[in-house]
Amino acid sequence: DGPFESSQNFNRLNLMGKYTSTLSSGTKFSLLASHFTSTWDASGQIPQRAVDQGLITRFGAIDDTEGGNTSRTNLALNVVKPLGNGGFLKSNVYYSLYEFELFSNFTFFLEDPENADQIRQIEDRSIFGLQSAYTKNYFVGTGSALLTVGGGLRADENKGVGLSRTANRRTLLEQIQLGDIQERNLYAFAGVDFEFGPWLIQPSLRYDFFKFGYLSDLNPTYTNETQTKGAVSPKLNVIYEASNNLQLFAKTGIGFHSNDARVVIEDEREILPAAFGADLGFNFKPARRMIINAALWYLFLEQEFVYVGDAGIVEPSGQTRRQGIDFGFRYQLTDWLFANADYTYTRARSIDDPEGENLIPLAPVHTATGGISVQQDRFRSSLQFRYLGDRPANEDNSIVAEGYTVVDLNANYDFKQFTLGFVVENLLDVDWNETQFATESRLRNEAASVEEIHFTPGTPFFFKTTLRYRF
Repeated sequence: DGPFESSQNFNRLNLMGKYTSTLSSGTKFSLLASHFTSTWDASGQIPQRAVDQGLITRFGAIDDTEGGNTSRTNLALNVVKPLGNGGFLKSNVYYSLYEFELFSNFTFFLEDPENADQIRQIEDRSIFGLQSAYTKNYFVGTGSALLTVGGGLRADENKGVGLSRTANRRTLLEQIQLGDIQERNLYAFAGVDFEFGPWLIQPSLRYDFFKFGYLSDLNPTYTNETQTKGAVSPKLNVIYEASNNLQLFAKTGIGFHSNDARVVIEDEREILPAAFGADLGFNFKPARRMIINAALWYLFLEQEFVYVGDAGIVEPSGQTRRQGIDFGFRYQLTDWLFANADYTYTRARSIDDPEGENLIPLAPVHTATGGISVQQDRFRSSLQFRYLGDRPANEDNSIVAEGYTVVDLNANYDFKQFTLGFVVENLLDVDWNETQFATESRLRNEAASVEEIHFTPGTPFFFKTTLRYRF
């Protein structure tokens, strides 16, 4: 149940099996099967004012009838076949069955003061896909070229996708959305890695064709609506080995933002808005056991989307621009002691809104991770931290999602076929919020609604032991 006052009744089952073999012809294949299922009750997001006023604790609930269940069953076959001309063909085919049901209450008594605002989201999705890629190396003068061409298909059948208003998970109050979604993605790609001395140039091109379909069960007449759209995505990477210790790189490409099929049917203009990205950076080894990497990056989206859970819709929110810097550091202090650190800074803005009201809610600004690790014979241990800085929860930063720093500790020792270990999460037992949203809500006895931070609390100090057996 964890630290929550209401029982979480969390149950999870994971099963996985994999078989790999190599035939006399040199063909390698592997078959993977897995199954996952989980059920839970949840306390959900809680408003900060309820904690400040002493109505509930950080681990209490306004509506503890939230929760749900989900499962996923996967089958995948991978085959790598060498060809007589020195190339090889890599193919895979997969099937996945995904089921999902979730009960939530984000606004409590804002819309329905009598029954509350609980919603139920449900879907039953089948996914089928296959892909094949041919790879061969060619020698060109003093250099070489590695060619890869391929294509594939993904088909999604999503039956009974629904959103409804409910009470206590039992009573159906209103069916808001219900229907079947069908998506098809046919794609082809080609790329070449040209290597000439210190230069590695990687141009590539991909074409995607999508077909979206939606059949609403709530329409009075049968209407199977469809839309189609294609997108070309070129990419180019240039990598230069300036010395044995320094590598410079520049990467750029065009992609697209995926979208909800129901939005595609309603607004053809927003089917596949383009995404333009670029990276410029280096990998540097100033000492034998030290690596430093850094990159400046840029991302422009022709259209950003915001999911509105209560309405079951995805709203377009205009063009956005993100840019920032990533920094990484790895250092092996001794044969058994290692240090690592990573830092990112991001500036995210909406282009269509005026300055001061153009922040992208919940977009991280500062993040960092780091720590030290020990690896000596059969003993392994690490002390790691993760940091997320304060970030805007709405467009003008009048509501702030508070940041946090959390420290975790773990250690493991191997003896024969056993591994004995322990994990300490949140070693310093700090109060931190795992998810945060600026939400307008109303409690049962409130006369007016309030917009403020709603959050789910992060794990407090937690100690667990582990025992593994290998066979």
